Amino acid sequence: MTYDTPLYLPYRDHLKACGLTALNFRRIKGDITETYKILTGKYDTDVVPFMNTANTFRTRGNDRRLQKVRFKYDLRKYCFTNHVVNMWNSLPNWIVIVENTDIFKTQLNTFWHNRDIMYDFCAQLEGTGSRSEIWN
Repeated sequence: MTYDTPLYLPYRDHLKACGLTALNFRRIKGDITETYKILTGKYDTDVVPFMNTANTFRTRGNDRRLQKVRFKYDLRKYCFTNHVVNMWNSLPNWIVIVENTDIFKTQLNTFWHNRDIMYDFCAQLEGTGSRSEIWN
């Protein structure tokens, strides 16, 4: 932190002035990066969790779409393999088809540049919710 940054700024503006991102954004970015590594086979297949890939080819989304599994109990509803599905499926194809993890991170930063979630810890990632929730 530089000394010329005023301390009376709101938290969001203070993060921008210091060049930092919110903790929620860093967690989401880490989860998406781990999902990329799992789906591209960067980890040992005996260790990683199984993620259901969707076999349908739709006009929306990317070529490596994930299928969300429905569970009866809350125990498995909020696990890693289920909570990253909406975020992963909202990414465009030009991000998920790259071959290198560093290039993936760079593409992800360019796609999420200047989004509210980068600096606002209360914001939600846009485009990840269910489309049926709009009509209810």
